[in-house]
Amino acid sequence: MKKLSILLLFLFILNNIAEAQTVLEEKLFSLPDVIFKKIDTPEGYEAAYELKVRQEIDHNDPSKGYFYQRAYLSHKGYDNPTAIITNGYGRPSNNITEVAELIDANQINVEHRYFLESSPDSLDYDYLNFEQVTADLHKINQLFRRIYNGKWVSTGISKGGTTTIFYRYFYPDDVDVSIPYVAPVNHSDEDPRIYEFLDNIGSKQCRQDIEAYQMDMLENSDQMRALLKWYVKGKGLKFNYLNMDEAYEYAILEFPFSFWQYGHDCAIIPKKTDSTEKKLQYFLDIVGLDFYSDSSMESYASHYYQSGTEMGYYGYETEDFKGLLKYISADSHPSAVFMPNKMKANFKGELTNRVSKWSETAPNMIYINGALDTWSATAVPPSDKTNSLFFFMEGKHHGSARIRNMSEKDKSRLIKSLNTWLDIDKS
Repeated sequence: MKKLSILLLFLFILNNIAEAQTVLEEKLFSLPDVIFKKIDTPEGYEAAYELKVRQEIDHNDPSKGYFYQRAYLSHKGYDNPTAIITNGYGRPSNNITEVAELIDANQINVEHRYFLESSPDSLDYDYLNFEQVTADLHKINQLFRRIYNGKWVSTGISKGGTTTIFYRYFYPDDVDVSIPYVAPVNHSDEDPRIYEFLDNIGSKQCRQDIEAYQMDMLENSDQMRALLKWYVKGKGLKFNYLNMDEAYEYAILEFPFSFWQYGHDCAIIPKKTDSTEKKLQYFLDIVGLDFYSDSSMESYASHYYQSGTEMGYYGYETEDFKGLLKYISADSHPSAVFMPNKMKANFKGELTNRVSKWSETAPNMIYINGALDTWSATAVPPSDKTNSLFFFMEGKHHGSARIRNMSEKDKSRLIKSLNTWLDIDKS
């Protein structure tokens, strides 16, 4: 009898799940411009689907054509909050974010336009801008408000976090709370705050050790590059956008940015007396050449276009390396932006500066940054003109500045505000 009861309970649960999925699929069928297919359901959710949402290339002129934007729906309940995840790049598979778990939310995980499958047949970069990007998100929000009745949260990490901020700027009523992680809002295509950060982060000794390592790697660049050619051959890397010699020097200039972005250990920076093998392995661990190869240039082309035209970025100071750079000019600050096909485009800083001003009073924002992260240099600064929360987590970096790693005091403060803004009753 006991086994029969358990079997009946199991069948009852399966039947309820099937009915819930059927109801949801009927609702999805009713949405215009949405194609869906079932995918594996994340633990704790009732159903999950890969979505293709028809988006206009130019939301102001439908005659320009359309493409299908990929997203992933993970369903909890019609009255639960809904978290829209504003990825800054491609999103090849579904994943559940800590924000969605924290508030027991439905989740819509959106791939960024002009990345991977969310791309038109021909990439007209004129339509890769925040006005169009946020209009994509707005359309998804408006469609799924027909299904979900609860409050809405947007969240994203890094460039995705920047997208979260700009989405709220363009569509302040789409969501009730925005949570950007490690999200820069740069003021120019060579934001000087990056240089100021790198001149002051960590101890003086650590900064000196970083520079000494860079100089050593440049002074011995012929030997290093000769050995790296075998690494390049083994990995099948191609260098046509930049040649390998240029890529090596860019990587050396990039070193301090990458070092602090992910909070590496000052104590293990190789010394001049260390072996060539140790120095090269460290170079590959921190920066490497892959990031400057043709495949990387292609993968990040849309990112570079946005950075060079509207989002802003950074450059490299070369004054300390005069006489050591052979393939990159030391007479100026080379940009870290590598425009698609080396096209020429002018940076327009009006929008990003307007957003910076707007952020001083924007309500119900939770900014999460790592104090070690280089990108914290251009994070939205704290303001006493808003109820928004600003966290600069000590000892955390681009990959570890997360809610789960907060102190209990900060986490409690965040959750309290989040519950209040979302009307979540925790009594």
